[in-house]
Amino acid sequence: MPTEKGLEAGLEDLSILDPKKWVERYADYLFRYAILRIHDQDLAKDLVQETFLAGLKSLSGFAGKSSERTWLTAILKYKIIDLYRKESSGLANIKDLKQEEASQDDFFYNDNGHWKKEYAPRPFEELADPLRDKEFNRILQDCMKKLPKLWASVFTLKHMDDEKTEVILDELRLSKANFWVIIHRTKLSLRACLQKNWL
Repeated sequence: MPTEKGLEAGLEDLSILDPKKWVERYADYLFRYAILRIHDQDLAKDLVQETFLAGLKSLSGFAGKSSERTWLTAILKYKIIDLYRKESSGLANIKDLKQEEASQDDFFYNDNGHWKKEYAPRPFEELADPLRDKEFNRILQDCMKKLPKLWASVFTLKHMDDEKTEVILDELRLSKANFWVIIHRTKLSLRACLQKNWL
């Protein structure tokens, strides 16, 4: 295990990295990145700390092909994916899916599957006002918190992180059919929540 002096000597060789300034430079950014994806402040703080520790442990693995911030963000992203994977495994999620499926009956007619009039999609208005954008984002985050964890994980990876479908399937161990059902139901749930709380 390297001593602090040895670690500092090693850092001179890796002049691109400056771990002593990571908290000052990147903690707020990484916290915002995490909180938008997991909606839990304490957990987000823990993940940022774990990211810094993982970065320190893998200093020698930094190839210099990206900036410090990009490298640390990638570490955090994989920590969040690990969290998603843990949360999405097990029978609890099957229960969540069944409960959510039952709640979908509120939105559609059973005989033909069409929207009930009061829940039918309405067009969203364009957002140009920063205050309204902020309000919309707050409501969207509240709606995201109401989703089953697996659904929120899949939606976040696909639509916030722009991950490829194959990566999501592999990381969360989902079948393609399950993935598309989850995406569809998530969009329906978010749309209904946004229409109820925003429009």
